[in-house]
Amino acid sequence: MTEIGESQNAYTTVALFRAGNRTLKQDFFERPVGADIFCEFLEVAIHCILYTRDLYPAGVFEKKKKFNVPVKICVHPDVLSYVTNTVDSIRLLLKENAVFKVTIVVVTPDHKPAERFVFEVANPTQNIGNDKYLYRLEESLRGFLLKLSITESLLKPLPEDCTWTVQVYTRESAALAIEQKQHLKDFPWILADERETTLEDAKMIPLKAVNSDYLQMQLYAEESSIK
Repeated sequence: MTEIGESQNAYTTVALFRAGNRTLKQDFFERPVGADIFCEFLEVAIHCILYTRDLYPAGVFEKKKKFNVPVKICVHPDVLSYVTNTVDSIRLLLKENAVFKVTIVVVTPDHKPAERFVFEVANPTQNIGNDKYLYRLEESLRGFLLKLSITESLLKPLPEDCTWTVQVYTRESAALAIEQKQHLKDFPWILADERETTLEDAKMIPLKAVNSDYLQMQLYAEESSIK
């Protein structure tokens, strides 16, 4: 999916949060409703991961309903702002058809990735037109959220004082073009270091996949043996 002569790189946001308690088809993104649904899902999924992995005390989460699924949303202002700004930045890359995967990375106190949740996206292989009102897509996204809600039973406990960040795999040219937009200058993305993207002796745990009229996505977790 990359352009000839141009590789895909991982970009990470400058902000790195400390735990308090210890590509899609371009036609899809030309439809504002479809793009908004995916970004809304990603935003909720990030909050779901923060809650299920105990990255913040349970008291800073509020119960809400998204996609007809009860979820926990972190209401701390700094976390809310970071997640929202991250998703807004990713939305711009999606509109350029320049997102290959998004990862939520949990980092140990000695700066080693302990685990990550990987959202791989690609062009859909089915014909568009059978899901005009996105009902099937929303149903699939509900399934992703339900799967994320039980990941604590699939992964080992995290050490205390972990941090987390978001990484986006995109073309370098696309990342540079986005950085030049005025409203993103206060929320920069930087090229991720190799040690930030590599897990030692990682074990992959498949979670869910979907191939709908609008979206082909695979979600899996990777867990490092250093935990």
